[in-house]
Amino acid sequence: MSKHEDSSVVEEELDEEPKSIIISMISQLTKDMDLSRITFPTFVLEPRSFTERVTDFIASKCDDPVQRFVGVVKYYMSGWHIHPKGVKKPYNPVLGEFFRSKYAFDDGTGAFFVAEQVSHHPPITAMFYHSPEHRIAIEGDLRPKSRLFVNSVGMLLDGYAKIHFLDRGGEEYLVTYPNMYARGIVFGKMVLELGEMSTVTCKQSDLMFEVEFKTKGVLWGSYNQIAGKIRRISTSEVLYDISGNWQTTMYITDRRAHGSSSRPEVLFDSKSEHVVPQLVACAAEQEHNESRNLWKHVTKAIRQSNLNDATTYKSAIEEEQRMQAKERESSGVQFKPRFFQLEIDGHYHPQLALKDIPEAPQAAKEKIVNWIFAKPDGTTQDFERPEDDPVVLAAHKRS
Repeated sequence: MSKHEDSSVVEEELDEEPKSIIISMISQLTKDMDLSRITFPTFVLEPRSFTERVTDFIASKCDDPVQRFVGVVKYYMSGWHIHPKGVKKPYNPVLGEFFRSKYAFDDGTGAFFVAEQVSHHPPITAMFYHSPEHRIAIEGDLRPKSRLFVNSVGMLLDGYAKIHFLDRGGEEYLVTYPNMYARGIVFGKMVLELGEMSTVTCKQSDLMFEVEFKTKGVLWGSYNQIAGKIRRISTSEVLYDISGNWQTTMYITDRRAHGSSSRPEVLFDSKSEHVVPQLVACAAEQEHNESRNLWKHVTKAIRQSNLNDATTYKSAIEEEQRMQAKERESSGVQFKPRFFQLEIDGHYHPQLALKDIPEAPQAAKEKIVNWIFAKPDGTTQDFERPEDDPVVLAAHKRS
């Protein structure tokens, strides 16, 4: 890992051996080829699965709909600064793999989360989040498509997330994603960038946020810059400008009454933000295909820089998936997700419908816990049980 004059830049310099492997792999591919079926070498993997990575965007209540919308925009934009060290991609989840966790907030309230890999080709990860006390739910699916360019790999983030404010008469916020790029995979230093447009839309409030994640030019520009506007959908009136650096500090400028003379205020400062940790049951309480349990040997090997073992364990997981696919094909059985279902709109939605979750927080908690954290023996995961798995403990041991 090397330092850069801009501390917000996520960059990494590879040794000659791993870079030569990437170059060899790329020589077999073609420009604009879809990489979703390509197996990446373990040294470019982030030690967690993509089903867990989606929690980075899930971590507001106000009577003014405009300020409520600003709060959603801040929440959404703040999620992008959470990233691994260096330029890494998460493990490609196997079909049926899932990740489940819960959150305990400082005010005594909480939230629950589950993500599941519902399709492997094309890769689709479905997710669901619910905070019973705050009456906020988030559902969506993410459909990443990888593309190879001249000196970079792009991850095109199709899909959506829908935020429901359940006590606001069905108020919904539809979110789309920017794309991600790893630059410098053949020559130069590897740099992670976000690019293109992203939106947050609330038709009930007649508000829309459009933001451009700007990529750095070859000869000019800076990394991680954004430029966005919050406007009325019906009139296109601009209410706020949002600018800055999505890794460090973003600013909001009120354009409603003051015009161009209004001064920008800090919308988000990564140095002062508190990331709420997710709580995950120990490995003994997890099923075989839960993300952290499934990939624990790979995670341990990567954290210990043992790329041979990481590759061996990763290959074993992928081979197991291929065998399961062959068994389903030979028996004529279609894969059925555990937590989500494909509906008429073409997207995956939680099998536990929002209309079936009680409004009372305690009753909602019980319903959600019994659905998300159920185990095959009929009990639910015990979050009080301490971690005693030697592989997991070794993976997180500080050197």
